[in-house]
Amino acid sequence: MRRTERPIPQPGLLEIALYQGGVSNLDGRQNVVKLSSNENPLGPSPNAIAAFKETADSLHRYPSTDHLGLRTAISDVLNLDAERIICGAGSDEIIAFLCQAYAGPGDEVIHTEHGFSMYRISALAAGATPVEVREDNRVTDVDAILMAVTSRTKLVFIANPNNPTGTMVSIAELTRLADGLPNDVILVLDGAYAEFEPGYDGGASLVDTRSNVVMTRTFSKVYGLGALRVGWGYGPREIIDVLHRVRGPFNLSSAALAAAEAAMLDTDFTRQCLDQNAQDRAHLTKGLRAIGVECDDSYTNFVLARFDSPEIAKACNSALNADGLIVRPVASYKLPHALRITIGKTEDCARVLRCITSFMASQNA
Repeated sequence: MRRTERPIPQPGLLEIALYQGGVSNLDGRQNVVKLSSNENPLGPSPNAIAAFKETADSLHRYPSTDHLGLRTAISDVLNLDAERIICGAGSDEIIAFLCQAYAGPGDEVIHTEHGFSMYRISALAAGATPVEVREDNRVTDVDAILMAVTSRTKLVFIANPNNPTGTMVSIAELTRLADGLPNDVILVLDGAYAEFEPGYDGGASLVDTRSNVVMTRTFSKVYGLGALRVGWGYGPREIIDVLHRVRGPFNLSSAALAAAEAAMLDTDFTRQCLDQNAQDRAHLTKGLRAIGVECDDSYTNFVLARFDSPEIAKACNSALNADGLIVRPVASYKLPHALRITIGKTEDCARVLRCITSFMASQNA
């Protein structure tokens, strides 16, 4: 075996660009409004906060390894089979498990052009080749995905609704995609924002009727537990069994498990958050369109505002920052002319709209 002069990482790792989260502060500014990470402006359920605090006296104890309490809560609220649920440190960890278990050197992992960046990162980390497929005006294109499938394809990742576009496709289209994939290709339906679309089950009905469909979900968005990093997956028993074999036995803390269980069970608070989001999202969308800023209908807790050029988007972002407002430029998602704006509190949305209205007026003067 030939030795090298220094340790060499596995192939693909150096191709990974470090993940950039939403900016949290502005130099020289106090009391900024952060609207860059799609966080719930109402925070977590009071029940979740109480459950978190109650774990303080048992910090010397190892957490549950089977996550039974949380899996049961998810099962009861969403009518799913608890034995086919796996919990992870955010849905990111479930995505990583899937790539680690089912893709490697010589294999391909499909994702869409504006899809969540962790699909590419996790594929490369597993040694697989990420394959980017075009979207149709920022919407997942089922035909383009099916055309990209080869004998090397192992996984297809779809965020529905999608981040950062906010768009989604129907269950009928997802069904057509699932039906068109070979039986040995896993379709992963990332439902991080599924709760924001009334009546949408995140793809659970497809999981229940197929042997190669997996759904992922998170507690970081509507449940307001981003700091605790809790997510979960739901899939065929055989796939979930494989994922458990690569999952660390104590991947979630007792505090995270307790808070997530309480958050899931507090359905009244979740409904309150969803209703407020829908109201403020509609108002912001209408207001942006009225001043000439294009945005697609969003099925999430953010709006993707599109400008006539990358230069105008950059200037608008600077104007928002000057007013103490932090949104998310999405040039890294191949949308350099757009800004992703989290739906904050009602007064935050109004402030954003006033700032962009003033900015657009200055552009047209």
